[in-house]
Amino acid sequence: MRIAFVGAGEVTTMTADLLIKRGHEVIIIEKEKSIIDELADSLDCSFLHGDGTTPPILREVGPEQTDVLFCMSDSDQSNLISSLVGRSLGFKRVIPSIHDPEFEGICWELNLKDTIWPSRTISRYLADMVEGRDILELSTVIKDEARFFTFTVDQEEGKKLEELDLPENARAICYYRDGQFSLITDESAVKLRKGDEVVVLTHSESIKDLRERWNPKTTNGDEDE
Repeated sequence: MRIAFVGAGEVTTMTADLLIKRGHEVIIIEKEKSIIDELADSLDCSFLHGDGTTPPILREVGPEQTDVLFCMSDSDQSNLISSLVGRSLGFKRVIPSIHDPEFEGICWELNLKDTIWPSRTISRYLADMVEGRDILELSTVIKDEARFFTFTVDQEEGKKLEELDLPENARAICYYRDGQFSLITDESAVKLRKGDEVVVLTHSESIKDLRERWNPKTTNGDEDE
């Protein structure tokens, strides 16, 4: 896969290093030349010097040939702009990072459903650790062709889980409602609400179909009909 990052912070460099070791092609966009010079000797990837919020720079990456665009600068506003510009240029998947919770609702309104919130992920991890809960690396549980896929309920509001018509090799295993976890034991008993986050365990061959269904390509911020 070909993955591009806007911003060369700590999370970007650590993630890029892992992806490179796994055989993926990585491009890092950074506007500070000194940072690029510092990382060039330690990361075996391509670097692009420039502002990742601007169309000319993102076009240089090659939207058609890039599988994922991560927007990971230290500015939430810049990440949102990079995401919207990247989406308009045709990047297959755009993933912005935010730090201010005030932007979460805005990301939802802009249909940036793959938004990540690193501080929330870390806080959950630390809270579980303090309470003495067993924390397993996903790599020890998800093996071979098994994959997780998550989506946020929108047009499916009011439907029951059993009406989603998931692929045969995919099962909804849990969901989050108002931040609260619920295990799914009976799909016919769960009526979906807008904003529910549903977690699906599936075979890797179904990931593409699931993404096309819940992460449709957009034009000018609106979903295709």
